[in-house]
Amino acid sequence: MDNRLAKPEGRVHKRTISDQQKRRDIALKRQSQGRRDLQHHARQLVSLAVPPSSSSVFEEHGAVTGHQEAEAIDIQSSESSVFGHEVDVVAEKVEGWHGDQEEDAIGVVEATRLKGTKAREWFKHQFMIPEWMVDVPSHLRKDWYVMARPSGERCLVVSSNGTTVSRLRNGCIRHCFPSALPNGSRTRESIAASQVFCILDCIYHEPQKTYYIIDMMCWRGYSLYDCNYEFRHFWITSKLEETGVLGPTSKFHRYQFSIVPVFECGKAGFQAAYDGDVPFERDGCLFLNRHAHYVLGVTPLALLWKDPVSSRYHVDTDRIGNVPAYQQIVLELQDDGTVATCDQPGVVLGSMPQDFLLKNKEHLQAGMLLKFTIGDKGLSILDGKPVTADIHYQGLANRFRAGADSVSKVLFQYAARHCPLAFSDILAAIEASDDEMDI
Repeated sequence: MDNRLAKPEGRVHKRTISDQQKRRDIALKRQSQGRRDLQHHARQLVSLAVPPSSSSVFEEHGAVTGHQEAEAIDIQSSESSVFGHEVDVVAEKVEGWHGDQEEDAIGVVEATRLKGTKAREWFKHQFMIPEWMVDVPSHLRKDWYVMARPSGERCLVVSSNGTTVSRLRNGCIRHCFPSALPNGSRTRESIAASQVFCILDCIYHEPQKTYYIIDMMCWRGYSLYDCNYEFRHFWITSKLEETGVLGPTSKFHRYQFSIVPVFECGKAGFQAAYDGDVPFERDGCLFLNRHAHYVLGVTPLALLWKDPVSSRYHVDTDRIGNVPAYQQIVLELQDDGTVATCDQPGVVLGSMPQDFLLKNKEHLQAGMLLKFTIGDKGLSILDGKPVTADIHYQGLANRFRAGADSVSKVLFQYAARHCPLAFSDILAAIEASDDEMDI
């Protein structure tokens, strides 16, 4: 029986344990069994984040805008002589999507010696990436927070050695500037406090020149990576308010910092995050499990959800803002010619024809990001997992892109076009969660 357009699990029968719910349970169990020593990791990350030359720049120019990479461009047209024609990808059966395997150890010591492109490649893996919500978690009111996600660029903001630097998800520097963050500007106190640094997870909202803080990983040199989100959120609100970081901008501190309101995920909290008054353009809702540590990479303990009310871009658009006729996805080319998502391990959705790879071996190499469309046969989904995919090669992906799509994004965008997870579905799950708590 073809179940491509079947309503994804978790819409009506909430008691069904979905694949995403299994990964959530595994992620919580894993983090309770062992704690990572990320204090050293944080120090090495800071040494990479802040360019050695930035202090002298501030001495000469004060608050400056650091180098910003050019807007990402689609280079498919420039490669049309090689990639201009559509190539059908072999639809493969996907087996063994196990999102519960340990991530590879990150060589932070080796990373401190990296420069340029290699440093940026390493740095882009320092973010916690939410899965897209393909089913509604259980115990929403008890275990989850929700916030309105600001529209803008995701950035890692690091203050150290009298400098504040923000980096995009692709590892490139967005801004270099002095800030009121501890050790974020050139003062006598900062010169003396070489071990003081901060690491924040932010979204930069260009119209307001504001960094909206959604998470905190280090504060004054103290690592919060292994603290649960509930504690991290408490530190965000208490520490930033008491140190004056949230004050108005000035000629020296030209970028504003602001805290995104966070609500417990009851009916009132979800409604406020969904369509309540916010000072920024909303781009969906972000759900965070209160027990979740700050995990590097894709995690099911943070979830992103969008619909037409909460986001202008709930369905992916092209460069000029139009929704393509066919869903577009980006996958990474593997050594064996298969193409996979960014998950660990990646989910293989197909393979490139070997004759085409041989013909273009100088242009197509393992690790490259390739763009595909999902054809009329769509995805076949079984027990919340993709089984087959009708994908067609379109060309090279944007060369400034941070990485391939996650499988949850592929599934969410597919559902958004056929049978979306609606606001009413989440609200019904919250009500069911409330009933469970009353028993």
